[in-house]
Amino acid sequence: MTVLNLPARIGDRPQTGPSVPHVQLSQHSPDDVRERLKQWMTDHLDGAVIRPSEISEPGSLAFFLDGTLPPPNTVLLPPRLNAEFVHVHTDGSLHLALSKQDQHELITKGWGERHPLYSPTINVVMLYGPRTDEELQIAQTVIKASYRYATGHDVPATSSREPDRQRI
Repeated sequence: MTVLNLPARIGDRPQTGPSVPHVQLSQHSPDDVRERLKQWMTDHLDGAVIRPSEISEPGSLAFFLDGTLPPPNTVLLPPRLNAEFVHVHTDGSLHLALSKQDQHELITKGWGERHPLYSPTINVVMLYGPRTDEELQIAQTVIKASYRYATGHDVPATSSREPDRQRI
């Protein structure tokens, strides 16, 4: 797996909830940045079905493998561990599955943290919600790494999504 090469995040880490639901309590993503992130994910994550999360709080937008790309031997988000690979919370933070190397980079550079229930069989890390255009680009880079981890493929440079497949 390709290892992320992130810059250090500027500023203090946001406050997050210590248990489930694991949400970001401070430094929320501005509405316009959060909406652009969701639109980018909708437009660029080919081979993903978009629907409510099976595990997250109501209002979270989740992306699931649709079966067109056979997944490598990976552990994704609960409860099924083989379908949902990322979701965006209403506060702009995300939960996603990443390789061990990418998790280490995300955490040590200050961009996220492990979920309180994280274990070898529950591969969930939080990516803090992007606050600026620069952080939005970092979030896209991390989401691409999650997509690559889940599918074994890179995010296509151009989307082949048809408009009617965008929201399910």
